[in-house]
Amino acid sequence: MKIAIQHEFLTVDAEGRVAGHDAGDTLVRRLLRVFPGATLIGPRTHRYPDFDVVPLEMLDGNDTVLINMDVIDSAAAWRTLRATCEKPKVMNFVWWSTSRYSEAVEMAELALACALFPTFANSERTMRAISESVRRWTVKPLAERARIGGVNLGIRLEHVQARQEPATPVVLYPAIYVSQRKQPGLFIDVVSKVAKKTPIVVEARLSEAHLVSEPAMRLSREHWAKVGPLVPSRHDYWKALARTTAFLATAEDESYGLEYIEALVAGAIGVFPDREWARAILPEKYPFFYKTPAEAEAQLLRAVTDTAACRAELDKAVNGSFADWLRDHHDEDNFESSIAEHVTRWFGPIS
Repeated sequence: MKIAIQHEFLTVDAEGRVAGHDAGDTLVRRLLRVFPGATLIGPRTHRYPDFDVVPLEMLDGNDTVLINMDVIDSAAAWRTLRATCEKPKVMNFVWWSTSRYSEAVEMAELALACALFPTFANSERTMRAISESVRRWTVKPLAERARIGGVNLGIRLEHVQARQEPATPVVLYPAIYVSQRKQPGLFIDVVSKVAKKTPIVVEARLSEAHLVSEPAMRLSREHWAKVGPLVPSRHDYWKALARTTAFLATAEDESYGLEYIEALVAGAIGVFPDREWARAILPEKYPFFYKTPAEAEAQLLRAVTDTAACRAELDKAVNGSFADWLRDHHDEDNFESSIAEHVTRWFGPIS
């Protein structure tokens, strides 16, 4: 059995590499490592050194499993493949929070897609949310036959670089978007208060479309803030993380939180909202959860003025090394072996 991967916003650069910095692009690259030789779905046929791009209509569905990252369209993809093969093999990959859909029609479409086709989720929390959605929005015969799996994504630990402590503490806006769900206004309000009490540099590296947003413009007017585009490479990204002192998470919901885990593994101190999504990725006794903006301010101020003591608290929270705890709980090898095992279980051996 062969593998094909579909991601609506896929971009491939002139050198034949999957471009882009958001989670979707990153995950396509990771899937290509798990399934070397996989085909990517795109508007036009093109052969690159490491993979081929073909339109969905030209995919040989008889011996190919389609891993669809555009889950809500899985039924449409199945119908396209059904025109040229008897039994299309479609698998959902849910790599975002199910809360992105709030309209009843979209929620029902998502639940139906996950009931009809085997579904792999990017975290245990997302897996549970999908299971609940299927039970709520579909009929009992479909819900009972749903095949749903998932595991925390984890990160590539070999990317981590040695710490380079900055002369002035660096506070990161830990996202590339300033969408409402991320609550950028809360982030700006809190870091503005901290900046009045101690010298800091706030860095925000944003997707191009979000550089001209109101929150980005508001932040860029502050003399202590640096707002710019995404760094050009993963090496530069990890180099920047290695000199990041702390970050403030303000999102209402996350399916996993890849950016936060990467920053933590790089040595930054994370200040998190006391929400279910954050507790799902951190140790039970993690010391930097806030319930109010005032608590967020106080914790972030400590992180940038008493950094060594805060790092000691992180170690104490896990009765050992916090860095080792992160590596044990967020190693991408677990994700890669799990998704490969699920594909084999659901569809047979992969060639």
